[in-house]
Amino acid sequence: MESRGITVPEANPAETAKPRRRQARGERRVAQLLEAAAGVFCRSGYAAASTNAIAREAGVSPGTLYQFFPNKEAIAIELGGQLLHKANVMHGQAFLPENLHLPLPELLDAVLDPVITFNCENPAFWALMHGSGIPGHINDEHEALHQGLQTRVEGILATFLPEAPQAELSRTAHMTLAVFKAGLDLILASEGAEREAYVAELKTVLLRYLDPLIGDRTGAPGTPAR
Repeated sequence: MESRGITVPEANPAETAKPRRRQARGERRVAQLLEAAAGVFCRSGYAAASTNAIAREAGVSPGTLYQFFPNKEAIAIELGGQLLHKANVMHGQAFLPENLHLPLPELLDAVLDPVITFNCENPAFWALMHGSGIPGHINDEHEALHQGLQTRVEGILATFLPEAPQAELSRTAHMTLAVFKAGLDLILASEGAEREAYVAELKTVLLRYLDPLIGDRTGAPGTPAR
């Protein structure tokens, strides 16, 4: 190629491809390390996990791990950030406006099923977000996620109980989430048919708690109390 009499060498396609291949290999290695970290955090918890254990789980040397992450905290922040993003997307799918027109049992199914599925498919989320000693950055983002969930639940309750005081809505939402968290702990600790049984039990508990409050109003948001 020539420009104003100066010859500019053409780019070598092979040389251009090398950085891209190196970048792709690096991305695969990062994904491999994060997957290994998820397994270690699930088994040992964040506080007891170590970079050596993560490296062993990934089948690489500690030196290789340190090429990508300086310490365990950096791994947890990267993994936690990815999981928190997925959780936010999932909450948007669970709390769809059209779900408010469903009868209470179907409403619970529509909201709970995506949340339960996400946690079962990503057990590291529970281990990392509820473990001891997690980095402050993750803790702050998880607290924001939880507060957003609290607000969503309060919004559902307010739709069916428009005249209820805010303090009552907040208290009911807190209790609903506390029951859900306790039930999810049992669900994640079990597998197969036992897990399905706990899912059914959790929905039964929440149905019996919420039905006296909003059961006769679901399917018609905003219906005045009888």
